[in-house]
Amino acid sequence: MSDKKPSEPSPEESKKLYEVAGRVKELAPWQWMEESQIFGVKNPETGEIGFVSIMGMGGEHFAISVYRGSEGLYGFWDLAEAGPDVDPHMLLEIPQLQASFEDRAETSKRDRDLMKQLGLKFRGAKAWPLFRSYTSGYMPWYLTAEETRFLTYALEQTLEVAPRVKSDPDLLWGEDDAEDGDYLVRVAQEETGASVWADQMMPASEPEPPQVQILMDMGTLTTLRNLPPSTLELEVDFFNMPTPVQEKGGRPYFPAMLLMVDGTMGVILGFAMMPPAETRELLWGQVPMEIVRKLADLSARPKEIRVASPVLANLLVPVGRELNCPIHLVDQLFRLEQARSEIFQISGGLW
Repeated sequence: MSDKKPSEPSPEESKKLYEVAGRVKELAPWQWMEESQIFGVKNPETGEIGFVSIMGMGGEHFAISVYRGSEGLYGFWDLAEAGPDVDPHMLLEIPQLQASFEDRAETSKRDRDLMKQLGLKFRGAKAWPLFRSYTSGYMPWYLTAEETRFLTYALEQTLEVAPRVKSDPDLLWGEDDAEDGDYLVRVAQEETGASVWADQMMPASEPEPPQVQILMDMGTLTTLRNLPPSTLELEVDFFNMPTPVQEKGGRPYFPAMLLMVDGTMGVILGFAMMPPAETRELLWGQVPMEIVRKLADLSARPKEIRVASPVLANLLVPVGRELNCPIHLVDQLFRLEQARSEIFQISGGLW
């Protein structure tokens, strides 16, 4: 994790966001727009594209989400396809900024103190603006200055695009010659010293597969390779714990757990709790080395390793080759899932 603390928004930046959010609430675009009617907004400061989705047609949760880049966009579509039985953690893994309208009880003291400082008052159900940033591995959290400005741009463009969609429901699909998968994106262009926003149709390609650089303790791997093979059938998984951890002054995060279980007896052979890294790829890159070290501590060269994650299976291919140990990708890890359920019960998870 980076030690550099992101800058907080100025009072002026915060007040502008609240004002624009209030105008969006008055417009109530969820009365005619569905979540799947997505358009993009290009951040004029960074060039990043956020994909805007409007929630609330069902009358329960009124919100505007800005899914960040192709990872956020395709994360949204994966979530939509998962249906009502989706794992709640899946939402927290999608990079996005969200403006929602909540009851007072959903706001924090920090939110209310800022509203008071800005001279803002709200009353009633679903009337209190709430702004949060979603980042993989972390709890939703307060916006940085950059995030505040980006969300403000997105809400301002929602005020421009939503009335046009009401008049022309086919607006977001573009012209007949637009490529399939293109999205209407609002882009700021400089004209005579001023920013003028205009429509552009742009593709949104699927994110590139993550490139993971695997770290390894070669001395320990050699020691493990020289051990005689055992009869151990090892089940391994790597997942986020459901209970967040907060260090003083920091953003609450979900520790990742590496869990290793005897696939025959169900005994927990090893585990490691790992905080988020700068990227998920950096975090995943540490996993094979952790497994090798724990196996060396056990003086156990496994007969086989079973995993249920394709990512984990790929990461362990070099280890399996070195240890002459097959890596099996399976649908279910029976013994490990029993152990994980017990751990979740003890930890008192969120869901």
